[in-house]
Amino acid sequence: MHERPSVPPVRAAAPAAGPAPSGRRRARAVVVAWAVAVALVSALAVGGLWRLFVATWAGQRVEDAALDGARFGQGRLWTVAEPVLDVVSVGFVAGVLLAAVLIAVVRRRWSLAVQVAVLVGGANLTTQAVKRLLDRPDLGVGADYGNTLPSGHTTVAASVSAALLLVVPPRARPAAAVVGAGYTAATGVSTLVGQWHRPSDVVAAAFVVLAWVAVVCGAMALTPAPSTTTAALARVAGGDRWWRRTRATIVALLVAGVGTGAFAAMLLARTWAVRGDVPTGRGELAAYAGGVSAVVAASCLAFAAMLVLRHAAGSRDETAAARA
Repeated sequence: MHERPSVPPVRAAAPAAGPAPSGRRRARAVVVAWAVAVALVSALAVGGLWRLFVATWAGQRVEDAALDGARFGQGRLWTVAEPVLDVVSVGFVAGVLLAAVLIAVVRRRWSLAVQVAVLVGGANLTTQAVKRLLDRPDLGVGADYGNTLPSGHTTVAASVSAALLLVVPPRARPAAAVVGAGYTAATGVSTLVGQWHRPSDVVAAAFVVLAWVAVVCGAMALTPAPSTTTAALARVAGGDRWWRRTRATIVALLVAGVGTGAFAAMLLARTWAVRGDVPTGRGELAAYAGGVSAVVAASCLAFAAMLVLRHAAGSRDETAAARA
């Protein structure tokens, strides 16, 4: 009798190998470099806004026109704007920060719990420091209330929104970015409606928070990825299943930000061109609309950048990605 040839046992396919340690180090270095660049650009933007709109007569004239334009429809709009501003308080910041920390703890992201506290505290302390370090020269334009750049209310709104964006799992980040951009814009526009702030104050606040998000995401990327199991690495190697939704949200925020930003630039450029004339009601309203559009643009663009940074910084952490 002929013996049947033995059939070698079928072995289970080995899970895909994760990225090599050297590859992960290079990826972290790239994320850190981008985070540093975003932080520096944001800081320069705050200084540039102050230099252009606060320290020059022309800039003060343009923003004074926008401030005066807020009188149009103010009574009706204030009924909506006032409750938005009333939300901002020490208790509100503490409550949202506690919720963000708890989310990080539940997800077992201990370092992230500390990082969101650094983000919120650092952004708000920076805003108060900048207000005191920079002055507003009296150039004979409007009432002199001293320097109000950046906006404290907008910094609070943007920083707590950014904190939630950082701690929620990947599937919830697109929604958190959209809600954060909307809430930040609503708060910033509300300060314009109440004539509490000028447009540059609000835009500068968005850049302050973006700078701190970049710092935190850079620190997150610097943290060495923890050791992981082969199975965890295989799941990550399969790709980020939430990236498509994240990418679509980033594109939508960029489109909204660029569109409203272009509209704001057009209106404010017109006001700048006639800054030496006595502003008309129509001119003040155009400047006001330009300021509102600039606030919306800054909010959308800032949260688009935050979403990109958070995704990039989180992608190096295989354990977190496998759990999400």
